[in-house]
Parts: sequence; structure tokens; C-alpha cells
Amino acid sequence: MERESMEFDVLIVGGGPAGLSAACRVMQLAQEAGEELTVCVVEKGSEIGAHILAGTVFEPTALNELFPDWKEKGAPLNTPVTRDDIFLLKNQESATKIPNAFVPKNMHNHGNYIISLGNLCRWLAEQAEQLGVEVYPGFAAAETIVEDGQVKGIITGDMGVARDGSEKDGYMPGMELRAKYTLFTEGCRGHLGKRLINDFKLDEGKDPQHYGIGIKELWDIDPAKHEPGLVIHTTGWPLNETGSTGGSFLYHLENGQVYVGLITDLSYSNPHLSPFEEFQRLKLHPEIKKHLEGGKRVSYGARAIAKGGYNALPKMSFPGGLLLGCDAGTLNSSKIKGSHTAMKSGLLGAEAVFEALKEGKSGEEITSFQKRFEDSWLYKELYAERNFGPAMHKFGNVVGGAIAFFEQNILRGSLPITFHDTTPDYATLKPASECKKVNYPKPDNTLTFDRLSSVFISNTNHEEDQPVHLKLTDPELPIRDNLPKYDEPAQRYCPAGVYEVVEKDDGSGKRFQINAQNCVHCKTCDIKDPAQNITWVTPEGGGGPNYPNM
Repeated sequence: MERESMEFDVLIVGGGPAGLSAACRVMQLAQEAGEELTVCVVEKGSEIGAHILAGTVFEPTALNELFPDWKEKGAPLNTPVTRDDIFLLKNQESATKIPNAFVPKNMHNHGNYIISLGNLCRWLAEQAEQLGVEVYPGFAAAETIVEDGQVKGIITGDMGVARDGSEKDGYMPGMELRAKYTLFTEGCRGHLGKRLINDFKLDEGKDPQHYGIGIKELWDIDPAKHEPGLVIHTTGWPLNETGSTGGSFLYHLENGQVYVGLITDLSYSNPHLSPFEEFQRLKLHPEIKKHLEGGKRVSYGARAIAKGGYNALPKMSFPGGLLLGCDAGTLNSSKIKGSHTAMKSGLLGAEAVFEALKEGKSGEEITSFQKRFEDSWLYKELYAERNFGPAMHKFGNVVGGAIAFFEQNILRGSLPITFHDTTPDYATLKPASECKKVNYPKPDNTLTFDRLSSVFISNTNHEEDQPVHLKLTDPELPIRDNLPKYDEPAQRYCPAGVYEVVEKDDGSGKRFQINAQNCVHCKTCDIKDPAQNITWVTPEGGGGPNYPNM
């Protein structure tokens, strides 16, 4: 069966804030110039927003540029931040509130909003469609089309393939979606973006990208405890007990709900650490527990976060397209925000692509993008915060935070030197025999829960009879190498119970089991596996989580 093919002027891979902002902006520019353009957005989730997961305290800078009248248009920014509290959790019982005067200025959230990023993306998709953009959810971009050294588009994943590779009834081959320019906005650790970075050597001369895993829950809480607009961040316990870095958040949004989550930097060294269990422990701390007690957990999700910042930013242009948003790593980790930066990169990408199309170009590298980027507030913001991540990794949260305070509040700029972190996250694990085991309490099913009940409320679903989308380069390696050396850390770093070490049916030893249907598409395995033996590829379109209001 031959593949169908469709042609567009601009193809956008990923229906997140970067991709949808780019789609809206390029159509705005076309309409202002009286030009007709065809623009398409493909999204692997079952609907726009289904796979979107972020904190989210949202800075509206880029949204103000894209839609100055967003309030009149009904953008779902309903809860302005009213109060910022930051706590140092010293241990599992005590906490110290950090006075505002000692908080790095980027951590202040005056003028920002507590939102559901998924709902904002749904709204952005509506605006894009009104402008004439074609939006196709449920279509996973499986491969890039590269011809004569130029990216010419993508091929969507085949539908109806059985686990053994045979074609089931109703098999449909993927479509070729071709374009003059393709923008890749897949989010953190996009599987096509990862290949593009490698194939076009976009990260040459750059620090390795660094990541965290963000685990988040949505709760309905006791109305008497609800304070819309309250933003709480914590640092210290529980991660400091294992020498790890990261921090937690708790945000009071509208309708009696709160978001609670923990970001664990994936540079941690103890293979016994479980980010999921650390998050469950966090909720038992009195400073967090008091908000959640008497409430009910509504939803759960997890997603990797690109935290390398300016030093790890790859070149974002290549022949035939651009790499934008968290696919490139534009998140500002000192603000704990990536939505406004992703959106701004999308706007810059749209302007650069429109200019190239107006000049009659098709597939040539848009070399002007770099200057456009360097002239923007996005570049200045990321450059000013280039030391934040490396300082946290080198010196820990307390000393790293002091350096951030000195740069932001005293110098009101950055140090004249640049810190670097050149060790990739997968290379930081120590042998299990050298590390202290972590004893995690059993879930109480009131405040703390297990992985499987958590995956259940993420509404994750995959067609079970399809090829496993978590590929092992060497299927024997997990048991042969990772188990004896690291106690196979995939059992713990995966927040969805995808990876297990189980006894073989014949009792002859252990085997590595992959429960791919549980996967919430966080990409942590692709990042943290110490042998880089696991590659995440896209499952059938429409599979994965379906996040409500997250």
C-alpha cells in the first residue's frame, strides 16, 4: 500500500506552546501581507493538550506579543499569583521560610498566573484554526524525510501494526507530510529532535543537555484551605538526603484545586533513588501535608524537563527547518518556567520562516534565525541565567542558590565567568554497592500512592498489540550489566512502572520486562539509562496519557 502525501508551506511537529504559537504567528503575518499560506500542526496526543504537562506558573510576556487582546479572546489565565512563599525543608518534620529579601528575583511571580498549560494549548489551537491552520491530533511523527541534505517533512506512524510487526485488519500506512519548512516543537527530548541534533551536529561545541523529571498531581482540596493565587516552592528535603538536587512546588489554582509536584534533577548519582517515591515522601512533610489533608487526588503525570539552559542550547536551524521550544531546550530553570520562552522561540521561528518564504526560499537553511534569536529578549534572558544550572549541580541548592541571589539581586546581571557542567546525566550514577539504599514507606493510599494507581488516573492508554516503543539496542544489557552494577535503575527512575526485573518462567534467572502500555511519555529512560541502551520512539498516534486540566 503506497503512502499518501500532502504538501504544506509550513509543517509544525508538536501541538505545545512553541508549535501553536509559531502556527498562529505565521498565519498572522501571512494575513497582514495578503499572502496565502498552508500551515499544518501534527500532534501525537489524542487531542491538543492531552500530553501537555507543566507546573504551571505562567509568565504572559510572549502571549502579550502574540495576542495583545488575549483577555478579550478568553484565554484561560484565570488565577493571578497573589503570594509567593519559599521554604527550606530541613528534614521530614521542620521547615524554614526564606525571607523575600533573600529570594533570587527570578523566583518572584508578581504579574504571573497559575494556569493549566494543557488548557492554554487547547485555546491556542482554537486561535490557530480560526486563523486557517490545519491541526491534526492523533498523528505521531515517526520519521523525518531528508533528501539531498534537507529536511523535507515527516512520515506519520503506521496504524494497525501488531507487536510482531505484522499488519492487522484495518492497517493504515503512515502519511508523508511534506513542507517547504518543518518546525520541530516536540517538547523536551523530542525523539526526532534528538536525531536532528545528532545528524546535523547541532550541539557541536555545546555543553551536554541536562534534565530533570517533573512529577505532578492535581488535587481537589478542602475549600477552607484553598487560597487561589498562592505559590509555594521548596528546596532541601527529601532530595538532600541522597545528595540530589531539585525542588518542589504547590500552586493553588481556581475551583478549589492545587497542583503539587517535585522536580528531581537527573544528574543524581545514587541508583537506589526513586524520583516517584521521593515525591510521595514529600507529601508527608507538614508544610505540604497541611494543604492536601482532607483532599482527593484527581490526576497524575510525569515529564522530563530540559534544564541545561544557554550553555546547552544547540544550533536551532538546519537545512529545511528549525528546532524550537523545549525540543531545543529553551526553558529558564532559574525561573522554573519554560512556557513563555517556548512561545517566544515559536514566534521568532514563525517570523524567520515567513521571511524566507516571502523571499521564495524552500528548504535552504534559515541562517538569519540566529541573529533574530540573539536580538531577542529570549536570548538575553537565557544568557543572563547561564550559570544557574551548573552552579546548582556543582555546589548544591544552598550554595547554588546563593550564587543565583548574588547574580540576580546584587549584580543585577551575571558573573563575568561562565560555569559549565560537562558530565551528561546518564554518566553520573555510581555503582549501587557504593551508595546508601533508600527505604521508602509503603503508600497509605490517602496522601501517598503506588505507581500503577497513579498511571491509572493519568488516563494512559496504548493499543496493547503494537510494537514496543521502548527499544533496547542490546536486549541482554539490563540484566548482564545494569543489574549487577546499578541494581538496574530503570526499575526506580521510571515513574510509571514500565520497567521490571522479574524471574524467568522456568526459574533459570532474571529477565527485563517492559510494560510499554504504562508509558506516560516522560522520556526519562531515554535520558538516564547509564548505557544509553533505551531509545524512546513514538507509539501509535493517540496513545499515551490524556491529561485533564494539567
